[in-house]
Amino acid sequence: MTKNKDVINPWVPILLLLFVWQVCSWAGFLNSQFLPSPLALMSEIVDSFANQHLLGDIFASLKRVLIGFTIAAATGVSLGIFAGTNQVARSFISPLAEIFRPIPPIAWIPIAILWFGLGDKPAFFLVFLGAFFPIFTNSMLGALSLEETHRRAAYSLGADKKHFLADILLPASLPHIFAGMKIGLGVSWMAVITAELVGSQSGLGYMIQFNRFLLNTPKVVVGMVVIGAIGFLLNRLMARVEAALVPWKDFKGANHI
Repeated sequence: MTKNKDVINPWVPILLLLFVWQVCSWAGFLNSQFLPSPLALMSEIVDSFANQHLLGDIFASLKRVLIGFTIAAATGVSLGIFAGTNQVARSFISPLAEIFRPIPPIAWIPIAILWFGLGDKPAFFLVFLGAFFPIFTNSMLGALSLEETHRRAAYSLGADKKHFLADILLPASLPHIFAGMKIGLGVSWMAVITAELVGSQSGLGYMIQFNRFLLNTPKVVVGMVVIGAIGFLLNRLMARVEAALVPWKDFKGANHI
């Protein structure tokens, strides 16, 4: 928890939302058939975990995100640093990235199913697309943000290209890289849920779609709550990793649980 007393603990607004939601349910302002109360949802979540169905769907979604995001991070950072340090490569890669970047991952679903069929592969592809472009763009901007005086000072002191990349360019680019990775992780989490709504037989997106057909609204809302909670935790995890690897960055105002 942050030492800054002016920053509200992140659990406060969450608990306040749940309290107001529960009170509105007790008062009859909300129809339980369309929006169950938090206590009812908690009972549904416990039941789903007890039956191990929810846990399996969570693992399926996280596996797809982990694999697709890892590929996107490795590719995006490598190409971004390369484009940021090589003008010829930048002039070739950047226009292509700007053409494909505005296309939302959901628009690729028919192509992904056509190319890869059903299952995990189209989800990997959509997660990769969702995460790659923000990671690539921010990595390139990070490499471009290094001042020329620092570059010249490094080479004048005898640094070769390997040491310059590892000890100067990459650390200087890390704040930009992590900014892109946090955005990419959020987009990839949304992308995998969207992919599972259409082309998977497991995962949280499939769970929501399956229970929608059964008109089981509590299970649908449980899926939505779990998606939001996992997305929240993934963002916090990435922030913790960033704080550990980029200790020189000013994290004032950032809430850490």
